Parts: sequence; structure tokens; C-alpha cells
Amino acid sequence: MIKPFRIDVPQADLDDLADRLARTRWPDELSDAGRDYGIPLARVKELAEYWRTGYDWRAHEAELNELTQFTTEIDEQTIHFVHVRSTRPDALALILVHGWPGSYLEFLDVIEPLSQDFHLVIPSIPGFGFSGPTRVRGWDVNRVARAFAELMDRLGYDRYGAQGGDWGSGIAQALGAIAPDHVVGVHVNYLPTPPPRVPGAEEGLSDDDKARLDKIKQLVAQRPGYQVLQATRPQTISYALTDSPVAQLAWIVERFDEWTDPGSDIALDRILTNVALYWLTGTAGSSARLTRESGFGGRLTCPVPMGVAVFAHDITRSIRSFAEQVYDITHWSEFGDGGHFAAMEVPDAFAGDVREFFKGLG
Repeated sequence: MIKPFRIDVPQADLDDLADRLARTRWPDELSDAGRDYGIPLARVKELAEYWRTGYDWRAHEAELNELTQFTTEIDEQTIHFVHVRSTRPDALALILVHGWPGSYLEFLDVIEPLSQDFHLVIPSIPGFGFSGPTRVRGWDVNRVARAFAELMDRLGYDRYGAQGGDWGSGIAQALGAIAPDHVVGVHVNYLPTPPPRVPGAEEGLSDDDKARLDKIKQLVAQRPGYQVLQATRPQTISYALTDSPVAQLAWIVERFDEWTDPGSDIALDRILTNVALYWLTGTAGSSARLTRESGFGGRLTCPVPMGVAVFAHDITRSIRSFAEQVYDITHWSEFGDGGHFAAMEVPDAFAGDVREFFKGLG
């Protein structure tokens, strides 16, 4: 059964949030710390004060409620999603999958342009936001993909495309592998490309690709602290993130600070709405469990055509020659602007590239 969904956060929850923010117990900080030890104290204090005194959840809640949202139960798990039908009856359906620490809010600015050409399905990953929390073990990338394949079938879409970044990239690829007779193609804006384990794999790389590879190797050798914790101790970190809104704020905003193009202009209210979504649904722990369940991952197989968009300021940038040894790459784009949250940072470029890839695949 598919049921209409409307956001209606109890006022008591908002009052509790404001009270907790007002009573924050702040840590000390070295005078010359900068960002060497983590997100700066002054940055978090400023954001927390605005969250408490200037940010208006109800205004953003009303804006989100203008979207056509639904919930359904698949594999004994609530699945929340936005469903926007194109004015074109013959439009291809397209499922857009977010990552961590994002949410379905990542795609708000591309709904209007993409819905001119696609029927859009924008789910929340199980364990995230209104699709959370998860209640049992095993919700990894493949299980999420199977749930989304069932969702698309339940909505009556026999042929559709899939798009994703971050975890959404892995889920979209898994969806292509699970339902290759239904998925016409997969577009990703994040595709880690470690070197193939064959002799001479790195020979002949351009200087730019060598620089990309150096960054990939550095990331593999020195896993970020947040990733190690979520992959090994998601329950332990969840106590802090679920009890302290400032902890949740710092945990997410640090990723936005580090993974976006310095020239990006994502509205502060959009970032805070994303943080509030995690806080108000109590899904810090269950969203972190996706990392624990899926592990650090490896190469996924995807038998359908793939399109790759590489944005200059992403965590890592894909190496095309490596990707083409694993995937059926039929479209490749490089952008000088944008970072990890491309749909939020450069929505026009993002939407245009998605449209270009799927043109002719329907």
C-alpha cells in the first residue's frame, strides 16, 4: 500500500531542540587549531546560534510539504519518497538516490528542470530521514537496491533510469545489476576508481590522472575518521549524535565544508534543514549503519550503460581509463565547478548532464 505523506513535526520536538541548543556544553579549542583538529569552534557556535534563533523549521516544513510525498512498506521497512510526474506522458522514469550525509533534499533544485523530461522518484534511503530508522541487520547497498527495484515496480515503471552520488552511486549501480531488464542506464556523479590489480595498470596515465590516483591512494591509506567510526562503531557514535544537536550539526557540516566547491553557494538554511532532518527523525545511528553493513566496499558490477559526471572539487575524481575496464561507459563529462553535492551546488550543470546521458536510452 502506498500512502500520502505529510511532514508534521511535533512542536514539543522543536522546543526540545531549542532548549538543547541553548544548553550546549562547549569544548575547549587550541588557539592556533584552525581545521587541523576538526571543524572550528567559532564556526559551530555561529551555526548553532543561528539554528536556535534565526532558522525557521516550520517555513521549510511547509515548503517541503508542497512536494508530492508518500510512504510504503517494502521488506518490512518504511520507504519514504517524492514522486513527481512529468507533463510528458511518454517521459522516462528516473530514480534519484542521495548519499550520506545528504538526503532527498539534495535534489530540490533539480526537480523542476528534470521533471520536464522525466517522471521523478526520489526516495529516502532506508535508515535515513523519513525512511528510518532501520530495525534489523543487513540493510546494505544491495538490499536497498532491491527495495528500490520493488518500489519502481510498485509505481508501475517497467523501464527507468537510475542516478546517484555518494551511497546513491553504489545503490544505482546495484540497481542496474539487480534489475538490468528494467534499468536502461545508470548515471553517477561519484565513482571511486582505484587502480586495477594488474601489472602496469598505472602506465600511460596523464599527469592529471596521476594526481587523481595519488589522492585516491591517500584516501584509501588514511580513511577519514568519520568513515572508520561509522564502519566499525556506528552505535557508539550514535549516542553523541542522537543526544546533542550540536554534535549532529558539526558531524554533518564538516562534510559540507570539506566536500563542496569553495565557490559553491548552498543556502545555509538548506544545509540546516538537512541537519534537522537527521536530528528530528533520530536517524544518525541508522544512517551510519549503512557504512557498517556495506563496508568500505569494492568494485560493483553494473551491466547496463553508465554515464559519469566528474566534478572538480569532489572527494576524489574518477579516472576514465580505469572505469572503462570495469563499466560500460557511454558518457563522460568533466566539470570545472562543483563538488560532492553536485545537484545542490551546480544544479543546472547536473540536470543538463543527466538529461544528456539518458537522451535516447528510453
